[in-house]
Amino acid sequence: MENQSMEEASLRAKELREAIAEHNYRYHTLDDPLISDHEFDRLMRELIELEKRFPGLRSDDSPTGRVGGAPRPGFTTLEHRLPMLGLDNAFDIQELRDFDSRVRRLAGLDAVDYICELKIDGLAVSLQYEEGRFIRGATRGDGFTGEEITHNLRTIRQVPLRLAEPVTLEVRGEVYISRADFEALNRERLEQEQPIFANPRNAAAGSLRQLDPRITASRPLRLFLYGLGEHNLPVTTHSDMLAYLEQLHLPVSPHRMLCRTIKEAGDFCRTWEERRSELPYEIDGVVIKVDDLLLRERLGNTARSPRWSIAFKYPPEEKSTRVRDILINVGRTGALTPVAVLEPVLISGSTVQRASLHNEDILAEKGVRIGDMVVIRKAGEIIPEIVRVLEEKRSGAEKIFEMPKHCPSCGSPVIRPPGEAARRCFNPSCPAQIVERIAHFASRRAMNIEGLGPARAALLWREGLVKNLADLYFLEEAQLEPLEGLGKKSARELVSEIKKSKSNPLHRLLFGFGIRFVGERAAQLLAGHFFKMEKLRGAGFAELTAVPEIGPEIAGALLRFFEAPQTSEMLERLNAAGVNFSEPAAKGTAGEERMLEGKSFVFSGSLERYTRNKAAELIIRRGGRVLSSVSGKLDYLVVGDKPGGKLNRARELGVTVIDEATFIELLGESG
Repeated sequence: MENQSMEEASLRAKELREAIAEHNYRYHTLDDPLISDHEFDRLMRELIELEKRFPGLRSDDSPTGRVGGAPRPGFTTLEHRLPMLGLDNAFDIQELRDFDSRVRRLAGLDAVDYICELKIDGLAVSLQYEEGRFIRGATRGDGFTGEEITHNLRTIRQVPLRLAEPVTLEVRGEVYISRADFEALNRERLEQEQPIFANPRNAAAGSLRQLDPRITASRPLRLFLYGLGEHNLPVTTHSDMLAYLEQLHLPVSPHRMLCRTIKEAGDFCRTWEERRSELPYEIDGVVIKVDDLLLRERLGNTARSPRWSIAFKYPPEEKSTRVRDILINVGRTGALTPVAVLEPVLISGSTVQRASLHNEDILAEKGVRIGDMVVIRKAGEIIPEIVRVLEEKRSGAEKIFEMPKHCPSCGSPVIRPPGEAARRCFNPSCPAQIVERIAHFASRRAMNIEGLGPARAALLWREGLVKNLADLYFLEEAQLEPLEGLGKKSARELVSEIKKSKSNPLHRLLFGFGIRFVGERAAQLLAGHFFKMEKLRGAGFAELTAVPEIGPEIAGALLRFFEAPQTSEMLERLNAAGVNFSEPAAKGTAGEERMLEGKSFVFSGSLERYTRNKAAELIIRRGGRVLSSVSGKLDYLVVGDKPGGKLNRARELGVTVIDEATFIELLGESG
């Protein structure tokens, strides 16, 4: 109505949103629509028109916003107030029985009820509601901090923007793509000459991690919820909790069962192992959980997983195919890896064409020849591997493969160091290694140069613009603009990203070099101990191995790296380009830099002044350690806002509990 008042429009908009939410729930969650698509579209068009005429009616929880907004500049992070822990695995019925025995022994009970749910193969997410309204969501991330993906989660039709009741809670679940939708999505990408997704899980993860929510909105994402973070729901069991989530119109898997014994749980697992092909989506097992929520609190968690839950994993699917060829891949550390090229075969939801043979010992042990029929599977449902050769199917035309004596990338002689399984190319100018090193150097956990992935690294090397890592910092926009796939805007953005990376702390640079055995943890320890590149370069074997957790292998690799003449030249050019060579030191005098030497910390609840990652970095810089669980050997539990069960555990064990203000004083950061 053109003469509709604001008050009338507001009431009508409210009616429409409630009706659309109900029909969305019945269509996408219950698969039981009450109206036709045409009638649903009519309701949506009316609401869109109302919001156009009365812009003040628009809100974040309106269903008209599900198409996604404008692209965002980047992801921020959200800390999980209660960690999203992983699960221990069981691979047979006996391991399930062992789990049950442990639970009953720790609980002091003769019998425990379990709830069994299918283990969806997707991406774990957290959704937060305040007074019934969806306000934010995040990926699982490392279990403690995830990426904030609120705008992308809003585009999923199964996500209620308002709950049926005005409750405040955090729910956790799995975002996935069905098999049929996955196949259709890949067909569409092939038609558009875009790279296809490897499997439904990767497709779901890639769709959620889009900076442009409109891309996410175009993907057929679905959701099942299976747990809670912080909440105050009136439930005492997991089975009641799932039923309550359904009342709130949240999507919950219908395939679940309350089991009075572990035998019943095992029967449920076996039933769905046989029936898994009937499901429209991928599962890789069943999750078995103690049903009683109070009992869960008593049982607690280990460092990485709850004691009250376990995942019964199904054996990976196996298929046979033929080995067309065996090629050699040269990695960034010079290791030569044989790779089997296979006749394409569909297994565990994706087409497999290659499988790593790891090294010449494994190649010899498995006896794989070019032309062999082999059995393959996906290790952990992800990485293709050759299980065995079907020798009985050999015709005599198969060819034995021999490892090359020269690097296939640069032609240099390859050497197999004593005690190692891999042959290596030690030429620092080897093209294959350089491209891999550039991509690693630019990766997120190293120097975090956005827009510089493997393909672009290879392009820069082919064009002769980057021969070593230091060359990156002397690139100019004019050199990049003419390159395929760049142009003026991309060239400007890439140069800006490279320039921004100059200010990264020393530990990121050190990890980015890709020195053998020097991972993130070792890089942090070394940077936090020496603080300056000059001091680290001048350290001898004894001084390096004196650093806690730095052993002979890491020390030897560092010495070889710094002794190489190419390293000296690269470091000089990086220094000339203005790349930071220091780690931010702790406040205070030099004697205070290791003020937390040997002390261990655990966090519970959120801090005001620091993110958890930043607080951990400050502790490590001062010589301390950050742990994930409370034990009697822990020195400090740092308690922030809304601490969890770790606080009670610390009090039971007599661990020192400190608040954020005391923690800041310990860091020497007060004032």
